Amino acid sequence: MSDADVGPGRSSEPPAQHPSAVVDSQRLGAGTRVSAFCRVQATAVIGANCFLGEGALVEDGVCLGDRVTVHSGARLHAGLRVEDDVVIGCNAAFPNDSFTGAPDARPTIVRRGALIGANATVLPGANIGQHAVVGAGAVVTRSVPPHAIVVGNPARILRYNSSLQAGSGGTAGSPMPCPEPSAVAGVSLERVEVIKDVRGNLIAREIGKGLPFAPQRCFVVLDVPGKELRGAHAHRHCQQLLVCLRGSLSVVADDGTNLREFVLDRPELALYLPPMIWSIQYKYSSDAMLLVLASEPYAAEDYIRDYDEFLRQRVRLDGPGRHA
Repeated sequence: MSDADVGPGRSSEPPAQHPSAVVDSQRLGAGTRVSAFCRVQATAVIGANCFLGEGALVEDGVCLGDRVTVHSGARLHAGLRVEDDVVIGCNAAFPNDSFTGAPDARPTIVRRGALIGANATVLPGANIGQHAVVGAGAVVTRSVPPHAIVVGNPARILRYNSSLQAGSGGTAGSPMPCPEPSAVAGVSLERVEVIKDVRGNLIAREIGKGLPFAPQRCFVVLDVPGKELRGAHAHRHCQQLLVCLRGSLSVVADDGTNLREFVLDRPELALYLPPMIWSIQYKYSSDAMLLVLASEPYAAEDYIRDYDEFLRQRVRLDGPGRHA
């Protein structure tokens, strides 16, 4: 077989390998192609219709899902699990040792649809969320949320993948419509007018007028380092209203099908989050102060902190057709 015969196949044919490849594993899925000079160790598991580029290494214990593309020179070390439809760029590395070179047993998981750029390094235990993008040359030292795009060393969130930005609109102090719906199910911007006076300005919210529910709890988030994330969960029953009293931050709202990013940078603008919406806050300015009003008292069981579990719950809520 020549190099030209090996490509990212999408077939049900038996797996095929270049004569120079060393493949000790017997667990290669149908349609998988292994290019020249690859090494696949004995206990590695590779799904159907995968492609391994020239010189790629897949160590013992690595598990690849279906339709995974691993480009030339990538190093996949023991402890890595890759879900379906992932693309791993040239010379990307998934080491299984710590900063000191000592063995690190923490598994690394790359969720479905993620993209790992060329020459990126993902350290042990730093899981990559579904449809996330790791930029070329990035060094990932902590887990990457679903849909996030990270760059740099150490990797930091640049923005969210396929998100539209809303909020931060209009002229401060001008009347604004209330509410303003979004493409994310039930999520809306609740805008109210700033009442100006020589003695100081006033912003008021009442039930039905910028306040969609009767609050049972409130809390304030402040002094968040700019690189940190807050949230990363959904609520089963609780509604929330987020108001940035000072500074600015971004909120990503996700209903499992649609995802949108909102900028909160003035107190007359608030974001309403109904139950069963996954949300993350990030890009906190150094002076940001976020007020959160909640419709329910705190209850640990109301939180969904695993994104895959959130998606399963959304399918039960909406039916499978919407999330197909």
